[in-house]
Amino acid sequence: METKRFLLATAATILMALSANAQNRDWKSYSYLEAQGGLQITPTNAPKDKLITPTAALSFGHFFTPVVGMRLHVNAWQSKSGFEDIDQYYKWKYVTPDLDLMINLSNLIGRSKDHALNLILLGGAGVSYAWDNDELFALNMPVTAAPLAWKDNRLSHNFRAGLRLETNMQKPLGLSLEVNANSLDDRFNSKMSSRDDWMFTAMLGLNFRFGHKAQKKRVTVREIEEEIEEEVPETIVVKEKRPVTKTEKVKFHKEVFYAIRVSDNETPSAIMEQAAKFMNENPKSVLYVVGYADKGTGNPKLNQMYAQRRAETFKKDLVERHSIDPERVIIDSKGDTVQPFAENDKNRCVIVDAEGFRDVTEYEEVEVKKEVMKKVKRIVKRQVTE
Repeated sequence: METKRFLLATAATILMALSANAQNRDWKSYSYLEAQGGLQITPTNAPKDKLITPTAALSFGHFFTPVVGMRLHVNAWQSKSGFEDIDQYYKWKYVTPDLDLMINLSNLIGRSKDHALNLILLGGAGVSYAWDNDELFALNMPVTAAPLAWKDNRLSHNFRAGLRLETNMQKPLGLSLEVNANSLDDRFNSKMSSRDDWMFTAMLGLNFRFGHKAQKKRVTVREIEEEIEEEVPETIVVKEKRPVTKTEKVKFHKEVFYAIRVSDNETPSAIMEQAAKFMNENPKSVLYVVGYADKGTGNPKLNQMYAQRRAETFKKDLVERHSIDPERVIIDSKGDTVQPFAENDKNRCVIVDAEGFRDVTEYEEVEVKKEVMKKVKRIVKRQVTE
């Protein structure tokens, strides 16, 4: 609670400073429309030069002061991803509307409002919607986690940060160069992993500014000192024993090894029973099952098949023998592209990982703060406008 109050107070102080900065200048507020075009890339496990696609954007913005502005920005067109190991790639369409806060760093730091170039820091949040990824399913790949990414929801969050370089903002027409980094949900590129996806854009823009409104009155801000008497809280700290509930993270990690060319679990294993027990005790956890094959035997295509079957069979047995929800079991196959063990034969395996949380109650001595009010005199400074 104290941290939140501090952040709110800091934000209010910054806004007051920006407002005072604006009042001390003969500034003009204005709105603008802008069209942008450029390139974007959504990095994944593939050569970066094969992932570049065109992008475009439209936005409507307004600068309330020489420093602070906001805009509604809609970015859309096409993105691309793929699989480097099979040299296959696919495209899809997306649209990303965001509400961005803009800070004109040139006006914040410089005294003059008339700059040939303005450096603008921006950040915001919005959503992203993706569709038309039929090229992925046309690859006719083995069953992986990728097609499951859009099964129920194609909508994603989008958090953005970026920089703009813009020509003189006192002119009706302007040019801009903008680079952005966008953090989206893992579903965005139709693949599933444990990290958010990133989309980086670089765009040139042409904007039209209108509605310039000059400040009618120049305001002078003066600071004065006053002595005031007020009641302030005085904190008393006492110690007492209280039950404290703590949340501990628990992890599950097991390795299941297979004989050569074997991918079936003939009988329920102790590891599978342990995995089922962990999932039942941690109902919000997700189990990740990754299949592997040894590089010293067979060929990459055959090893990919065995590794995939091992992961699928482990999931199937876990669901059928222990009634685990299949949506809570995510499988993947590395084939022989990843060798987790130095010993070749050990790489014919399935590696199982999960995380969970449990509450532990302990009695410990804690400090309890009590507040009393007392009267004090102090000197305060405040600003008056004339």
